[in-house]
Amino acid sequence: MLLVLSGLPGTGKTTLARLLATRIGAVHLRIDTIEQAIVRSGLARHPVGPAGYVVGYALAGEHLRQGLPVIAESVNPRAVTRDAWRDVGSASGADTVEVEVVCSDPAEHRHRLTSRSVDIPGLPLPDWPQVLARAYEPWEREHVVIDTAGQSPHESLARFVRLLDARGAAPE
Repeated sequence: MLLVLSGLPGTGKTTLARLLATRIGAVHLRIDTIEQAIVRSGLARHPVGPAGYVVGYALAGEHLRQGLPVIAESVNPRAVTRDAWRDVGSASGADTVEVEVVCSDPAEHRHRLTSRSVDIPGLPLPDWPQVLARAYEPWEREHVVIDTAGQSPHESLARFVRLLDARGAAPE
């Protein structure tokens, strides 16, 4: 199974991905980690462009072909990147579930964004105006939406698992 977690910075994607990966024994592929590794290598500077996603697609495909569940987590702001993740799942013979993580309360979203700390050395975190100005295409196909506003991470995870179960895609 390939779970693709998408959404703006500060919505709770990484927290949900980590909790779910621990719960189901999935590989957690975080594009921020991949992109920062590319920057540390000296091959690129931020923003690195498509390189982080391309590496992520390759790693996801490799793990899926080994039969491992994968949680791919990134902003995933464009239809082209969403399509690419779906293609990875299809080419690997894995069920793909696309998930958009949102925080519908702007004050809470802003607080989360501005109060978080860097957990990847050297990774520049966006500020609130950058998040608001970020290009983020609307979704044009069915996907799961998880609103993390007003919920603890564990409450959001429980809701996420219930939504997946209702779709017949609950991870084991």
